Amino acid sequence: MKTEIAQWPSHGHIACLESVTAEVEHPALRDIAWLLHTPDILVLPEISGRPSVKALGWENASTLARWLTRQRQAVEALPWRALRHSRMGHYHERLWHYVLDHAPDTCLLATNVRVFQRRNTLGELDILYRTRDDPAPIHLEVAIKFYLGLPDGPGEEASLSRWIGPGGLDSLALKCQHIARHQLPIARTPPAQQTLAHWLAPRDTGEPLPPIRSQLALPGVLFYPWHARLSPPKGATAAHRRGLWCYLHDWSALAAGLPCDTLAACLEKPHWLAPPPLASFQPLNDVIKPILDRVIAYNAPQQVMLYHPSHDQTQRIFIMPSGWPRQIPLPPRSR
Repeated sequence: MKTEIAQWPSHGHIACLESVTAEVEHPALRDIAWLLHTPDILVLPEISGRPSVKALGWENASTLARWLTRQRQAVEALPWRALRHSRMGHYHERLWHYVLDHAPDTCLLATNVRVFQRRNTLGELDILYRTRDDPAPIHLEVAIKFYLGLPDGPGEEASLSRWIGPGGLDSLALKCQHIARHQLPIARTPPAQQTLAHWLAPRDTGEPLPPIRSQLALPGVLFYPWHARLSPPKGATAAHRRGLWCYLHDWSALAAGLPCDTLAACLEKPHWLAPPPLASFQPLNDVIKPILDRVIAYNAPQQVMLYHPSHDQTQRIFIMPSGWPRQIPLPPRSR
């Protein structure tokens, strides 16, 4: 699954394009391939990123592709159809569970580990795993996010507060603060250490539990406004996946700059990860009217994926109601 950087035909935007691969057919395996090839959207200071493809046990993209091909029979025995209709965050977690439990060099130890202090729940550790060569457990927090950038909004141009969810209920700033100040530090608390020692030390090492290492996986897509220029948020990775968003009343102008052979497919949540199979794409003019009608009828965003046959690549676009956003989350309080 290759990724290229290409010039978007309107307004000079840089768009991160995703290929439609025919190498992997099963939907869950396509999403796993997308997940492992999609960079985190940003890096938080002093927080380790996710396990690399090499750390998971694959030397390169070719060895990963062969592994994915061999997994078809195994994933077909799992209830992926039901999972793909669950919340996107839950589905994303289950993909990580499968990867860490089946990758060549990792072993899944536990998921959703609750940490208690007396009878109060302090929080939950998303995933515990270990590598082939090190028995020490690793704590991995995972989140998948699709945020839209506001040309005008809270803070400076590169402020994380300017990147908000399609529903306007959360922001990149709030999510990162929650991760950095709550989710990841929990693993270092004495109650968490006691929980981990009770569960893992006797089975894994027979010795006191070594210090736990925490990691963060934060894949997703950042959607840039079509009608204005906007810098990436502070800390964004150079290769993060990019989409565009436009207002409903700007769609005609955006569409006028597209190649005449452009195809399209509607993406309905939670199916926002891998591009759909090529057979799902139809001529743009045949599929866009129902999508625009839904924006009007429900006054809600709709995500469409365009396919450009000449480049064998796709492009994600959010089409937003003209009054969006109805609300903007306040920036997090600084300490």
